[in-house]
Amino acid sequence: MIIEANAICKSFGPLQVLKGIDFSAEKGEVVSIMGASGAGKSTLLQILGTLSTPDSGTLVLDGQTVFGGGGATLGSTALADFRNRRIGFVFQFHHLLPEFTALENVMIPAFIAGKSDRQAREKALQLLSEVGLEGRTGHKPSELSGGEQQRVAIARALVNDPAILFADEPSGNLDSATKAEIHQLFFDLRNRHGQTIIIVTHDPELAALCDRSLTMRDGLFI
Repeated sequence: MIIEANAICKSFGPLQVLKGIDFSAEKGEVVSIMGASGAGKSTLLQILGTLSTPDSGTLVLDGQTVFGGGGATLGSTALADFRNRRIGFVFQFHHLLPEFTALENVMIPAFIAGKSDRQAREKALQLLSEVGLEGRTGHKPSELSGGEQQRVAIARALVNDPAILFADEPSGNLDSATKAEIHQLFFDLRNRHGQTIIIVTHDPELAALCDRSLTMRDGLFI
């Protein structure tokens, strides 16, 4: 298993959001997580992506124990480095830096990982071509459509060849035609690169495409 989470609990004040979640995923698997707002989906995704720390439980990602005994097993610098190299994120809002071009936005995580300008540029150009934006590399986010911006965000998430890609409502702001294209893109990229992809979504069409679909209610899978 490339993701193994056991007995994950998380509270915010008196509100227990996750109540002992167990979750696992295999290499190359695409899994959707559905549920009503407030069910705990995004909180779980943030913990699986090491952006948030559980109150208790264990989490092993790509063979590395990252949480155990109620806290992180890696120091903050080591955890940030692991996240940068082994995990990719795509959110509903693309979070592109407006002053940089599509190419520069995709290159930034590669620079953080210590790659050279040539390495970062070659990889970014390859990925932008794969997501259908080879003619838009010099455009800034304001010059791109919503679907194009999300494609840039997906390329950015993949630039360091992560083992796992986490996506939180990745097509939530897109029209139906663009949404279908983005959905298909995830599976095309999985088939090409072999990433495990975990998607939080309210979209039943996207969930139906996945290898496996899980539903959360009140902090637990049902």
